[in-house]
Amino acid sequence: MQDLVESWAALLSRYTDDPAVAEVGRDLVASWSEAHRRYHSVEHLRDILGHVEELAEFADDPDAVRLAAWYHDAVYAGLPDDEERSAQLAEQDLTRLGVQPQLVDEVARLIRLTITHDPAPGDHNGEVLSDADLAALAAPRDRYERNTAAIQAEYSHVPSEVFRRGRVQVLVALLGGPGVFRTEYARREWESSAQGNLRAELATLTG
Repeated sequence: MQDLVESWAALLSRYTDDPAVAEVGRDLVASWSEAHRRYHSVEHLRDILGHVEELAEFADDPDAVRLAAWYHDAVYAGLPDDEERSAQLAEQDLTRLGVQPQLVDEVARLIRLTITHDPAPGDHNGEVLSDADLAALAAPRDRYERNTAAIQAEYSHVPSEVFRRGRVQVLVALLGGPGVFRTEYARREWESSAQGNLRAELATLTG
């Protein structure tokens, strides 16, 4: 995990010299390492950070997207307010570290956008974060199925039929939109695989 803490410190060094940066980074990694996490884990954090780098050229402020990626599931309990609480944590931490308010506001806005993954046209930062977060939908089928099972395990507190109905709603919304992805790169590289995975899962859930 030390590489993640060092990566966090390098990112924050561009905006603050507060000595608490390392401690905040360790706390973040600890949050992503909580025992109840099956999908929204350190592995997902590493994945989304990597995908943000793939897509960074499409963002207006890549560092805002990087910070939002760090925090987007920092609070995760499988509850409706997870994203809001994650955004609030980002606001608290980054403000305490002395990061400029405009950047803090943009990071929090981006985190809240992951509730819907529906950035407005021209919201380049939002498009990059949304695409990076959804990139796992284009994973090879066996990994996609493992990810789906891991997400369901995180919702063990929800009755299975309730989870199934909610999952169907998510899949229908993703398939009914203009496309899963918004950036040119993601549409070219990931859209077809994601569509195939989503349709196969939907058929399983509704068949």
